[in-house]
Amino acid sequence: MTRPRVSKEKQKVIAHEQIDRLFKLAAAVFLKDKERANRYVALARKIAMKVKLRLPRHYKRRYCKHCYAYLQPGVNSRIRTRGGKVIISCFECKKFMRIPLRSKS
Repeated sequence: MTRPRVSKEKQKVIAHEQIDRLFKLAAAVFLKDKERANRYVALARKIAMKVKLRLPRHYKRRYCKHCYAYLQPGVNSRIRTRGGKVIISCFECKKFMRIPLRSKS
């Protein structure tokens, strides 16, 4: 038996719900098991890539772009502002992510 087809819009809605749930689980389990939190981030990224869904900005800043580790500010990352940029430092891979600040004009 074949499964009924689901429209692309419905797939994206379902994927967004799963990604929300995975990032919430990663936040809940991070202090107990960092590897599991990193796995949840990897699964969320894989789901987003599968359905060609762009991750929201607040989720993009919750993991390292280099090593894909879940970032918890003050525990395994540092967030600073300098020169019109937000600089997020990952303590796992010792790399930086620089995000430009937008002006309010």
